[in-house]
Amino acid sequence: MSLLPPLSLNPRGNGRRTLFIQVPCFNEAGTLPVTLRSLPRSVPGYDGVRWLVIDDGSTDGTHEVALREGADYVLRLGHNRGLAEAFMAGLDAALKLGADTIVNTDGDNQYDASCIPDLVAPVLERRAAMVVGARPVATIEHFSRTKKILQRIGSRVVGLASGLDVPDAPSGFRAMHWTTAIRLRTHNRYSYVLEHLIQAGRSGIAVESVPIRVNASLRPSRLIRSVPDYLWRSGTTIVRIFAINRPLRFFGWLGVALMTPGVLAALRFLVKYYQGVGGGHIQSLILGAILIIAGVIALAVGLLADLIAANRGILEHIERRQRLMELARDPAREDLLFGGMLLAREAATASPAAAGGRHLT
Repeated sequence: MSLLPPLSLNPRGNGRRTLFIQVPCFNEAGTLPVTLRSLPRSVPGYDGVRWLVIDDGSTDGTHEVALREGADYVLRLGHNRGLAEAFMAGLDAALKLGADTIVNTDGDNQYDASCIPDLVAPVLERRAAMVVGARPVATIEHFSRTKKILQRIGSRVVGLASGLDVPDAPSGFRAMHWTTAIRLRTHNRYSYVLEHLIQAGRSGIAVESVPIRVNASLRPSRLIRSVPDYLWRSGTTIVRIFAINRPLRFFGWLGVALMTPGVLAALRFLVKYYQGVGGGHIQSLILGAILIIAGVIALAVGLLADLIAANRGILEHIERRQRLMELARDPAREDLLFGGMLLAREAATASPAAAGGRHLT
């Protein structure tokens, strides 16, 4: 164990180090019981463990199954918002409920819950503020060869964009300290896993990977409808995240990529011109001019985007301070805002009226 003092406690945790295990779900009534029954009720290093299920607009009674199977809280979203927004709504709710560390797992029981103590160990030992579970992708039988190749490529690309060494970047089995959770945000509905790693790398958050085990597949993946769809979604997500978080580098390289062939085309025209045959190669001059102008525009956009990114950093700092102030408010106050209807198991089992929860928007 580390000799360093533990990370600070969530102000809303009443002095307790509570682990929240959150499970984003969309129509998982069939697989959720298996998932919840495998979750631990105690983990060494924590004073308590709470289960939080995020019902992302399910129509199959997922929230009822969650409460029946022992979930401490269920956050019901009014309609399907997508995995990324459901994940962020869960983080926000867990923070306001006093979470010290938050573990995210899937509702389809993909990840082996017995690995949770290993997953949170780097946080407890203050080695990392975010931990990603690395699946044994090469030996997972229900992963196709194409999916394994795409996973390796995606992890390397994210590593280049974030500066982090994460062997399984698409893994959704991860743990994070509350001081990291308040800094994360997402800009797309598809998935948060790649975006948060790049944000962590840009923000200097300590990230570590630990090997984990997986369970047998209970259903096909809903995120990967087809290989072209997965390539398009993941590719556009990475490009967009890179442009948002590393704008000067992104547009700088784009500008160089445009200007280099433009300069070569212009030089070709000049060589032909001095050879006395330039009249037949005017197209090289036109193409070169177009590419050089486009490159200069890309560089200018990169400079402007970098200035905007600097301003966004200031706004993120202000937002983080506001969230800290919100968490530091009197825990007895009941006017906290969540992203949906929060149901508590104690209230649900006490009376039908209490099961309605607090409708917080």
